[in-house]
Amino acid sequence: MTSTLITVAPTGAEASKAAAPALPVTLDELVVAAKECEAAGAAVVHVHIRDGAAQPTLDVGRLTDTVAALRAGTGLIVQLSTGGAVTDPFDRRLAVLDAGPDACSLTCGTVNFGDDVFMNPWPFVKDLYQLTQERQVVPEFELFDLGHVATLHRLLAEFGPPAGGHVHCDLVMGVPGGMAGDVATLAAAAAALPAGATWSATGIGRTTLPVMLGALGAGGHLRVGMEDTLTFSRGRPVARNAELVERAAELARLAQRPPMPPAEARSFLGIPARP
Repeated sequence: MTSTLITVAPTGAEASKAAAPALPVTLDELVVAAKECEAAGAAVVHVHIRDGAAQPTLDVGRLTDTVAALRAGTGLIVQLSTGGAVTDPFDRRLAVLDAGPDACSLTCGTVNFGDDVFMNPWPFVKDLYQLTQERQVVPEFELFDLGHVATLHRLLAEFGPPAGGHVHCDLVMGVPGGMAGDVATLAAAAAALPAGATWSATGIGRTTLPVMLGALGAGGHLRVGMEDTLTFSRGRPVARNAELVERAAELARLAQRPPMPPAEARSFLGIPARP
């Protein structure tokens, strides 16, 4: 690759506004953060939303308004999370696609998630995948463990290629209960992916920098954001999502793989251009 796809995940479903005052939880805060991150080098925004009390929600009306606002205010690819919070039921997670995003996450298996369990049994995974094909929403396959790579192979073998025709994955590393956030594990996961697939990597918490550097060295792409880490360096909280994107973009340029613009990212991921 001659350029680097940078995805920003600005909010997530775990952190609270009280613990992380810079976390964007309102629609206005999210749009401002997205604009700053686009200017810093991001091409994709991975979206979780909050309700009026700043609690995670999968309300389709709010999701639809969020997609519209991000499209109006940025050129970013809008990728909605179908994971939500670990307590969200499967039917609400499938209904996320009713909001009409450009792309969505598709997690390829159940994983221990700290003290919780993030449930993604095979019947749900295949239903979600077939729905993405039907709606022509481009999935990003979220892989938290090596067993999830096997499920990805099974999906493709049974149901064919995704909307857009290109397989792109995100290796989510360093979650307590998932695969370790180190270079050896990253290399093993990347080597097991389907032929022709591309991938980004996400390092949770203190694994952010090792995973980022390893991904750039191995030809992968990057996901950063306050969903994945609230600390910029030891003892220093993240002040805004854009500074995480700025750091990723700087490292990408040092690797002689500068940030990929959104228009190029649409072609790369197989996402149709906006009217």
